[in-house]
Amino acid sequence: MAPNSEVRAAYGARADEYTALLGSVEAMAAPDRETIDGWARSLDGRALDVGCGPGHWTQHVRGLGVDITGVDLVPEFVEGARRRFPDVPFELGDLEALPAADDSLGGILAWYSVIHTPPADVPGVLGEFARCIRPGGSLLIGFFDGERVEPFDHAVVTAYYWPVVEMAGLLVEAGFDIVETHTRTDPGHRPYGAILARRIAV
Repeated sequence: MAPNSEVRAAYGARADEYTALLGSVEAMAAPDRETIDGWARSLDGRALDVGCGPGHWTQHVRGLGVDITGVDLVPEFVEGARRRFPDVPFELGDLEALPAADDSLGGILAWYSVIHTPPADVPGVLGEFARCIRPGGSLLIGFFDGERVEPFDHAVVTAYYWPVVEMAGLLVEAGFDIVETHTRTDPGHRPYGAILARRIAV
């Protein structure tokens, strides 16, 4: 099974369970909300929440006044998000073929959206993000931090650890400047990494 098909099927089968457990901002860590809020308030222009899942971050960011659309590979997530947040736009979409024109976005939120992407495919995904974000726009990406790029048994489907320095290097290669990085390990949880990056003119 192709990676996207496997991820789509695995999350589709557990979409209701996932939404009940993790489908609200209140269920998220306070530092995550602070990081996302800071990114959202800095935006100028339309944004995408790529890999939006249950749609809670899309709805939250839209509540901050951002023109944002949620995009996800999993039909069950998109359908559920539309029911839960009828005033927020959600679309089906692929990380490597986003529904946005070149240089059209002020920003992309990719919060744990690339964790299931095979490492060899991550540069292509970051390149697609760069295609869509205009110079000066920003990307906020969250992922699982690790000492090396390696797979692990995620509760839904295989995911990958990424050292912050390696993810940052790929972002630079894709056409971004690194603005700031975050790492954190909460008790009982895997190490967290996040990078705020700005699209540079090419």
